[in-house]
Parts: sequence; C-alpha cells; structure tokens
Amino acid sequence: MKRIWDQILRYLFLKRKDPNAPHTTYVKMMHGMNRISILLFIICLVILIIRLIKYLIH
Repeated sequence: MKRIWDQILRYLFLKRKDPNAPHTTYVKMMHGMNRISILLFIICLVILIIRLIKYLIH
C-alpha cells in the first residue's frame, strides 16, 4: 500500500522521482496521462463531497 501512495506522490510531483526509473518518451506520456487521471479523480471526489454536504444540510 505504501508503494501505491509513493507512486501517486511522484505523479503529482510531491515526492522525488526514482533515479532508477527508465526515461523514455512512452514512460513520460504514461506518467502524464496518469497525472491527469489522478487530478480529475480528486476533483470529482471534492465535487461529490461538496454535493453530499449540501444535501445533508438541507
């Protein structure tokens, strides 16, 4: 589980990159797509939490 969180933090530039990781164009593109996916997922979670709070308040 710790490894998954380490990878997510690397995608979001919150943790240092692995120096042993390959530096090919395909890997860079994959990391870019994963970064976009994670950010969209976090944004959707925030929106859902806000809607849930609004629903519970009314």
